[in-house]
Formats: sequence, structure tokens, C-alpha cells
Amino acid sequence: METILLVIHVLIAVFLIGVVLLQRSEGGALGIGGGTGGGLMTGRGAANLLTRTTAILAAAFFATSILLAIMSGVHTSPTSILDEAGGATQTEEAPAKPAEPAAPLSTQ
Repeated sequence: METILLVIHVLIAVFLIGVVLLQRSEGGALGIGGGTGGGLMTGRGAANLLTRTTAILAAAFFATSILLAIMSGVHTSPTSILDEAGGATQTEEAPAKPAEPAAPLSTQ
């Protein structure tokens, strides 16, 4: 389920980037679809369509972001570093006794 939602989230993000870049730039030359040349969609109707599409994609992007955040938090259980340290000392075995040193070699 998470994988499907993540793929949908990425697709929405790509479409949102595309729609934003298609919009007419008000202050500079940042928009791809801006300019005075006769484009595919001109006039006020295109601006309304792109604005509505941007709003819908933005709402879907936020919704999928929130759902992904909720789903990622479900899998983790809260742990404390103190609980882990306390549990490790109770189950540890006593350290092994070191081996006896070898007898020295006799020289004759």
C-alpha cells in the first residue's frame, strides 16, 4: 500500500511541476508557457483551467504527503535507549575466563 501511495505521490509531484511551469509568468521570464506568442491555450479560460488544476494537484500532493507520514509512523514502535541498555545487561553472560599462558620453552 505504501509503495502504491508513494508512486501516486511522485506522479502528482511531476504533474504539479509541469502545470506550474505552463502558467504565464507575471513578473519575469520564468514560465515556459508565458510570452506573447500564440500558444495552444490563450486567454482567460486557460488561466482559470491551469489555476484550478494547480489547486487540485496541490491539494492531492498535501493529502498524499500526510497519508505517507501517517503510514510511516505506524510501523515504528517507540523505544528508549535506556530500555535497550537495561535489557542488554540482564541477558549478557559472564565474560569467558582467559586461557592459561603456555609453559616457557626450555633452552638447552
